[in-house]
Amino acid sequence: MRKFCMWMVFALLILGAGTAGAQRQVEQTLFLTYIPNVQFSPAYVAIEGGYFTADGVSVKVTIEHGDEPVGVDLIAAGQRQFGIIAGEQVIAARANGRPVVFVYEWFQEYPVGVVTPVGSGIVTPEDLRGQRIGIPGRFGASYTGILALLSTFGMSERDVQLEPIGFNAPEVVCAGGVPASTIYINNEPLIIRDRAQVGDCGSVTEVNVIPVADYVDLVSNGMVTNEETIASDPDLVRAMVRGWHEGARVAIRNPAAAYLASAAHVEGLIASPEMRAAFEELAAEQNAWLEANPNASRTDIAQRRLDSYVDLAERFDPAALLQYAILLETVKLWDADRLGYTDPRSWEVTQSTLIDMGILRAPLDDLSAAYSNDFLLE
Repeated sequence: MRKFCMWMVFALLILGAGTAGAQRQVEQTLFLTYIPNVQFSPAYVAIEGGYFTADGVSVKVTIEHGDEPVGVDLIAAGQRQFGIIAGEQVIAARANGRPVVFVYEWFQEYPVGVVTPVGSGIVTPEDLRGQRIGIPGRFGASYTGILALLSTFGMSERDVQLEPIGFNAPEVVCAGGVPASTIYINNEPLIIRDRAQVGDCGSVTEVNVIPVADYVDLVSNGMVTNEETIASDPDLVRAMVRGWHEGARVAIRNPAAAYLASAAHVEGLIASPEMRAAFEELAAEQNAWLEANPNASRTDIAQRRLDSYVDLAERFDPAALLQYAILLETVKLWDADRLGYTDPRSWEVTQSTLIDMGILRAPLDDLSAAYSNDFLLE
């Protein structure tokens, strides 16, 4: 553990140094959806590295998990001040008078798509017309995403057959239950492909993926606070945004380091001492490479991420590396020239989609009040 802490601190100093001399100590509970998961690595890296800081403020963060609507209610009521919430939830909440504000766009690409078996004849969005499409239900990001995708190609729900299948897309697709299904593109295609490779996916040998983000720009998940916190304690907002930003930046630039930080919070990521040693070695090598290449391009860093998986796959079973593969796919959706920036045009598109869905009756009086780029790092 001492070895990990030493090189982890070194990694964090290279990838983004903490703010020294913070005076005010604050405790915060950060609301996250779902369950502890490697996809929340920005939070884990920021906690382990002490990144939730800004001028005059140092924040000790603990995490709680729950259902997204509950998180919105807690933040709107001031019972929690920060959480990771979808943009569509922010718009819907503000339509009901809840003063929540989106201050950092974590996912720069909407993570929902449609998966189909190769050979199904469904390759493009136009091919979905008249098809049965599995969805978790008529709620959430998957429902919003599929309707936005259909609308972009002149279709609506009436032009397809949406079939609620719960969060069971890999099982249902492998069983041949539906010819197409909405999925989260960063993990479920990997799960299906892994099953297919070992002959555990029926007649499916490979899949096509149709990412919603290739055709329509919707606001995805990001850090949300409330108007009272922004007005009364902007430095606290900056500290929380900075922590998440630096955590995401580490994950993008050195995913092996982020994976090790996540292992302190998520069970089962490291299968053996040998695997831990391999990740420590990779993280240290990447630190050295980043130090030697301070102006490395996003393309070069992305290639290094891919190379890290290839290196590990030569030594460990792919099943043991599934969560690392998911992390690598996920960070692609965060990466951007300016991390955290939220585009006003994507808010307009998201609002229009919610109106088409019947979730909103009319546009917000001031959509721009739902989000802010004022707290981003320069």
